[in-house]
Amino acid sequence: MKRIKFFLLILGVMLLSADVVKAQDLRNQSNAYIGRIESDGTVRNSSNSTIGKIERDGTIRNSSNSRVGKLDSDGTVRNGSNSAIGRVERDGTVRNGSNSMIGRVCSDGTVRNGSNSCIGSAKGVDQRYTALFFFFDFFKR
Repeated sequence: MKRIKFFLLILGVMLLSADVVKAQDLRNQSNAYIGRIESDGTVRNSSNSTIGKIERDGTIRNSSNSRVGKLDSDGTVRNGSNSAIGRVERDGTVRNGSNSMIGRVCSDGTVRNGSNSCIGSAKGVDQRYTALFFFFDFFKR
């Protein structure tokens, strides 16, 4: 479920970076509804409960409005303590703090883990923001 939370959070950041922001339903690898990103950056789970928020500057907040991370403009992913914990490359490759590949966001919106298994979809969302899924956990089982 941590992956699902992160996935939804990343999708929200991507949506906020678009010129025209619209709410977006989020689905897992089985195409099941797992949540929604509202146009204002609010992240909701499948029960419509608010579980976080993504701000336009890349700041990521949890349901208590605490800062839990940020995506810098250069692709560096930072945790709530502002420590670099990974990187999102321009081609959608996601690397952890040890520079190991932990996933990839394909140009068609497919999200794959380090074993190349499909774990979700984020069509129309910037690859960098979708990649945040690998670092942040918003959704609970």
